[in-house]
Amino acid sequence: MSVQIVTIESAPFAENSYVLWVDGSSTAVVIDPGFEPQSILEVLTERELTLAAILCTHGHVDHIAGNATLKQHYPSAPLIIGHGDAPMLTDPMLNLSGVFGFDIVSPPADQTVRDGEQLTLAGLTWHVREIPGHSPGHVVYILTETTPPWVLGGDVLFRGSIGRTDFPGGDYHALVTGIRRVLWPLPPDTVVYPGHGPTTTIGHERRTNPFLND
Repeated sequence: MSVQIVTIESAPFAENSYVLWVDGSSTAVVIDPGFEPQSILEVLTERELTLAAILCTHGHVDHIAGNATLKQHYPSAPLIIGHGDAPMLTDPMLNLSGVFGFDIVSPPADQTVRDGEQLTLAGLTWHVREIPGHSPGHVVYILTETTPPWVLGGDVLFRGSIGRTDFPGGDYHALVTGIRRVLWPLPPDTVVYPGHGPTTTIGHERRTNPFLND
């Protein structure tokens, strides 16, 4: 199966939003719409794609700031997030926008997900796994129909680093434990599309990530 993905980096936090669709399909999924929703809309328009769903890995402001704009343009597209982070969508203090001095809220979740659930969206099966620690209810979305598999990982695992755990609800031990429990068993060539920075692979991080070497 040929799957296309476009990365849109949005200021001021260099957050990665992703537009993803199966080659030849007319529908797409957007992961973590940040502060550049117009750029996301341009990708959808240029490729004649309809938004099937908005998937949020977690509820921090840089990953949800574009939700409202996308929902305005595609009101029937469900907004989906892990059950543990759903309250962050509509609370500026919980999503940290209030901490940074600007209040941003998202529409509430249309659907919440839990560890082990599967979603069928835009012709793909999305495996939901919870990896808390960066935020209380952080989830990752794993695609096994691609070759190699893909992880839409939010702020869990980065190239050479891991997500911050000094925000409210952070837990370093939970994050490291979750990465090892959920991600390390995946094939080493599995590609990780993170919430910030360049892509990496599970094998590369297992070998070299200084936060996760035993």
